[in-house]
Amino acid sequence: MMTTDHTTVPVSIRMDLVTILMSRRFITLTSVAIALLLWEFFGRQVNPLFGSYPSAIAVAMVELTLSGRLPSAFFQSLQPFVVGFSIAAILGIPIGMLLGRFRFMEAAFGIYVTAGNAMPLIAITPLFMLWFGLGFTVKVAIIATLSFFPICMSTWSGVKSIPKSLIEVGESFVGSRRAILQKIVLPASVPYIMAGIRLAVGKGIIAMIVAEFFTALSGLGGIILTAANNFETAEMFAPIIVLLTFAIMLNAFVQWLEHVIAPWHVQVTGQED
Repeated sequence: MMTTDHTTVPVSIRMDLVTILMSRRFITLTSVAIALLLWEFFGRQVNPLFGSYPSAIAVAMVELTLSGRLPSAFFQSLQPFVVGFSIAAILGIPIGMLLGRFRFMEAAFGIYVTAGNAMPLIAITPLFMLWFGLGFTVKVAIIATLSFFPICMSTWSGVKSIPKSLIEVGESFVGSRRAILQKIVLPASVPYIMAGIRLAVGKGIIAMIVAEFFTALSGLGGIILTAANNFETAEMFAPIIVLLTFAIMLNAFVQWLEHVIAPWHVQVTGQED
């Protein structure tokens, strides 16, 4: 009995250790730690005018936070982002569903969505400035426009990928078009919609910064551009790190939301931790 106990405990400990080492969070944290250490080491070898390193960026971030510039700029950038991204989601999801569900809509308007998705942001920014001015409205318009297309196209693809047999089952029960959309098409498209939203997060953040560069010099984009013009590289990186962190957190929230809305998809695809 004693021998069995002594051999069982180390084995269980080793199994727990292997589980921890192979967990997704541990691998991610290790990867980030290694990247930061390498950046710190090699960044110190670079002229401060051309680059920076994590410890210097952390100091600049603390100084900007204590002075109130960084929090103020973040909330200033967040307002048009929330409004513009919400408009993109509210319009993109139903339009994408209509394009995927009805051939006439796809034939008539699908080409514009496809072309709009390839539209370069820099090309339309001056035009938007003429239409909406240089304030809050133009930022919302740019963010909404650039975020709309990934959401719409992903929803469109999701609806098109639904098996025809599933639609026929709904029709066989004399389901109306509205009922089929709500009870079959929409739930089956949720994974694609969430994927589109996650893609749109990156596009929306890019649009937000570009809008701040070219319109009213404000928010996080204002700090980045001002610091770059003054060759303050560490200060320039501080709002960039904030943006990267915000994007990661927003993507994690969308992923969690998908787990809540469509738990069946997580189980089917084996994405559970």
